[in-house]
Formats: sequence, C-alpha cells, structure tokens
Amino acid sequence: MPELPEVEVVRRGLERWVSGRTVDAVEVRHPRAIRRHTAGAADFAARLKGLRIGVACRRGKYLWLPVTGGGPAAQTAAEGIGPMITPSVTHGLAILAHLGMSGQLLVQPQDAPDEKHLRIRVRFADALGTELRFVDQRTFGGLSLHDTVPGDVDHLPDVIAHIARDPLDPAFDDAAFHDALRRRRTTIKRALLDQTLISGVGNIYADEALWRARLHYERPTATFTRPRTAELLGHVRDVMNAALAVGGTSFDSLYVNVNGESGYFERSLDAYGREDEPCRRCGTPIRRRPWMNRSSYFCPRCQRPPRP
Repeated sequence: MPELPEVEVVRRGLERWVSGRTVDAVEVRHPRAIRRHTAGAADFAARLKGLRIGVACRRGKYLWLPVTGGGPAAQTAAEGIGPMITPSVTHGLAILAHLGMSGQLLVQPQDAPDEKHLRIRVRFADALGTELRFVDQRTFGGLSLHDTVPGDVDHLPDVIAHIARDPLDPAFDDAAFHDALRRRRTTIKRALLDQTLISGVGNIYADEALWRARLHYERPTATFTRPRTAELLGHVRDVMNAALAVGGTSFDSLYVNVNGESGYFERSLDAYGREDEPCRRCGTPIRRRPWMNRSSYFCPRCQRPPRP
C-alpha cells in the first residue's frame, strides 16, 4: 500500500491541478468505489455538485479534499436525491480518498480514453479541459464524503481523527512520541506501524529507517532512550524526504502520481526487497523474515536481534 511519500506526491498534484476548482458533475461507475459513503452513489454525486475544492490535505497515509459552497440544495431536495444542503453544513465537509492497494487519482484531459478500471469521474465547471478520475484495479480503495472535526484548521475528516500526526508534520511532538513509545511496551517495528502513535510509516519505510538506525525490528520500545528515539525519528524523516524527492516508491504500475508517472525510490532502497543482496554497509547478505503477514528485511550483522 502507498505510504506517506507516495500519498504526499499525489496530494501535491491535487493541490496544483484540482484545488480551487468547482465540481460540475460526478459520475460513479462502480458502487464499491463509494461503499464508505453509506448514503450511496446518487447522494455522493448530488452533494458534490456545485461545491468548491479546497487545498488538498494529508495526514500520514490519509488524503482528503475539503469542500465548501452552497451546493445544489434546491435541486437535491426537489429530486429527492439526498438531504437539503446549506452553506453552513457544507463548510465542514471533505472528500476522503482511500487509495487501497491500487487506487489512483489521475488528472486527465476530458477527451482522453477511459481507463479500463475507471471507477469515479469528477468534472469541473471551468474551461481547463481536465477532469479528476479515480482508477482502481482491485477496488479496495474509494472516495467518501465526511463531516470534518470542528475547528480543525486542516478540515480533518472526523473518521480519521484518531490518526496521529506524521513525522513530517511541523506539529509532530518528538518528546510526546518518545514518552508514548516507552509506554507501549511493544517492539519498535510494531510501534512504527501503529498509525495512532505515528502515522505515514508502512512496511517499506519502517525497514529502511531501521536499517539506517542499525536497529532490529524486534527491539523492545521500553529500551529506547530519548537520544535513540530522536536518532530513529531523524532516519524516518530522512528516508521519507529522500523518497519524496524522486516521487516515492513504485514496485509496479499501480502506484503513480496524478499525471500517471511512477516514482523511482525503489532504486535506492537499502533493505526492503533486497533479500540475499549484500548490505551496502558491511556486505552481509540481507535477510527476509515473515512478520505479521508481511516481511521484514534486515542486515543480520548491522541489525543484531535483541537478547532474550
């Protein structure tokens, strides 16, 4: 699944090509793509018509588009499609995007051929000639409309209010993270993947950061000192910023940015996916071990397992 760098690349594309535009029409072509919007496809399309897309936002792996404006209140009520919408209500709404395993948000020319797995089309009330498309081969992802947390400056959807800030967020509290890490009484990779503790880190970047920090994935969090936690966070940020600089990690054609372009960070990975290849520090073959229905990649010499 895409992690923070991949989602941030998509967010930046949406901010450039979609934010500030007004929705003219929405076409839902597959019901699974809006299954998290419990009111259904007709309600989703009707409620978005006439709304203005705000600045694209992200927290960890979660991406959303705040929407504002009066919307088609009279038309919606008259047609019986959904509830009456007023500007005061729509000011607290956001489109939450779940990319899942294969979801893509693409900005395409309106006359471009439809993708084979096109699920949702959003057209805009302007003359730019482009539209937003949600394409999803495996249909694990989707779009949904949610209320936002009152008073939150980023218009955070209420359904993800429990998600922690990510390490690239200026408001991320390093000291609070260390204290929470010590209290969890778990192992370090489990902690890094706990989105209520620190968001945006997935299997790939956890393995990469742990390799850089010379830490085994089963290291108990109770053994971490404040300087060791600070060092690890530094590596987490470094690896994510490096991935961002080259568009994220694309192991196949399913992850792309809004223009359909792949990322290239897989060429720079030091641990993940490099089983039996020499460690770039010491030359020892990288090992892979099954871990929580995933795999962990590590150097057995640089990242020695903790003592029992």
